[in-house]
Amino acid sequence: MNDRELVKEITRELAARADPKYREGAERYFKEGIVLHGVRGPEMHDIIRKYWAQVKGRPKEELLALCDMLVAAGKQEEMIIAFFWAYKARKILEPSDFRTLEGWLKRYVSNWAACDCLCARALGEFIFKYPEFIPNVRSWVKPKNRWVKRAAAVSVIISLRRGAHLEDALGIADAMLLDGDDMVQKGYGWMLKEGTKRFPDEIFEFVMERKDRMPRTALRYAIEKYPQEMRKKAMAK
Repeated sequence: MNDRELVKEITRELAARADPKYREGAERYFKEGIVLHGVRGPEMHDIIRKYWAQVKGRPKEELLALCDMLVAAGKQEEMIIAFFWAYKARKILEPSDFRTLEGWLKRYVSNWAACDCLCARALGEFIFKYPEFIPNVRSWVKPKNRWVKRAAAVSVIISLRRGAHLEDALGIADAMLLDGDDMVQKGYGWMLKEGTKRFPDEIFEFVMERKDRMPRTALRYAIEKYPQEMRKKAMAK
């Protein structure tokens, strides 16, 4: 079976497992023109595992080319499969693969679920492994695309969890501090929250210095893991 046939087979199975009521509800929930088959989470994981078993031994170039085909297939589920496979292949990714990962983000990601699936997994692992690409990630705070902006924050979460890249993460948060988009605010607020596990003092100081300017949405996310008294202090006007 060639790759084009494999992608068609995956698409047929996704369609066969689709739940129309779930699709209608999910499309209403996302509000971004998302296009779905309507496959529920457990079914998705079954499909991801089933076909990963068939492709996991392939050379990296072949695997990423197959992921490219899935990402370009046009519906959310194929894209999510590709992003999970890229994460499963994280140990064999090389610096030259950044262009592919960034291309998926900029060309195809159009909702928070796809953004987070790519950036909190494969891209996050890539950035931790190859920190020379941090300047590229920091540049994502500038475009008008809300998902690219959100990706700048989400892509450093894995690094923060492992005690790395705090200065860059705070720089990203500072650059997006007053962004009016709630998806961007939630993205950098989530990043700060994850950083509190390894850098509680530094992030609390960062928040306290900016709490009067930081949007409340981002602030609430950022301080969620602190003790109640510290949360009250941060929320006080």
